[in-house]
Amino acid sequence: MDSPVPPRPTEPRPRRRDRHGRGMRGPIAPPQVPLSVTRADAFTDLVYDSRDRLERRWPQLSQVDFLVLEVPGFGPDGGPDSGAGEEAVPLGRVLPAAGAYRDRIVIYRRPVEIRTKSRDERALLVHEVVVEQVAELLGLAPESVDPRYGQE
Repeated sequence: MDSPVPPRPTEPRPRRRDRHGRGMRGPIAPPQVPLSVTRADAFTDLVYDSRDRLERRWPQLSQVDFLVLEVPGFGPDGGPDSGAGEEAVPLGRVLPAAGAYRDRIVIYRRPVEIRTKSRDERALLVHEVVVEQVAELLGLAPESVDPRYGQE
C-alpha cells in the first residue's frame, strides 16, 4: 500500500528561530546610527567641534581649512617639518596660504592620542592645540582667542 506523499510547499517557511533556538535577533542599532565610529573619525569630530566653537567668536576662521593628519610629515630638507628640535614632536601646525591653498591648520592625531588617556583628556588637549594654532595664525595670545584657555 502506497502512502500518499504530502505536497511540497511552493514557498519556504519563514524562520522563526535561528539554528541555536534562541530566536531571531533584532537590529543592533537603528538605521540612522552608525554601528561604529573609528578613532580617526572621533578625533576629527573633536577638531571640528573646537573649530566650530572658536568660529562663533572669530568668523574669519571660516576661511581657514582644518586638517587632521596621522603624524607629522617631513619637510623639503628631509627633516621633521615641526621647525623645532629633534625631540619635540609637534601636535599641530599652521600652514600659511600659498598659491591655490588657503590658510591651513593641521592637527596631528597620533601625537595627541599618545599624550592622553581618556576621551575627555583628548577633547581638552585637541581644543588647546587648536586654540594655540589659531592664535599663531591670527598673531594673538591663546588667552585672547579663547578666554578659558589653560583653565580647564
